[in-house]
Amino acid sequence: MSSEESVASSIGEMVSFFIPHCEDLSTLYELKSMAADSTKWRKAHDLFDRIRNKTLCADKTNDRMLQHQYSFEEICAKTLYNLSGYPAPFDDDSPFWVIPIAVAFAQQLGVDDPCCVSSLLRPPASTQ
Repeated sequence: MSSEESVASSIGEMVSFFIPHCEDLSTLYELKSMAADSTKWRKAHDLFDRIRNKTLCADKTNDRMLQHQYSFEEICAKTLYNLSGYPAPFDDDSPFWVIPIAVAFAQQLGVDDPCCVSSLLRPPASTQ
């Protein structure tokens, strides 16, 4: 698996974690599908634009839960688009923000152990 595919797989894992916790699932399902198919990554810029519109609405109503959800979705869409290699990428540091934003979202949801959002945050199993 390439490093790009590994990043996308990790995004898919985190999206799958959040799906049972969210009411607005439309763009989460799109992210999950997009993360699993590298031919769709180039469409992540358009997905980001749609998520941003939802973010702006959540900001107007000061809906903290949706602000966290859409912030997570936005950074995932930015990262997937950057992985596509298409022109006009988002900021280079986008992938580095996915996990911190996911952890903050999990904390907002009241998840007991926010490290559950990604296997990357779990210690390797002991071989003893």
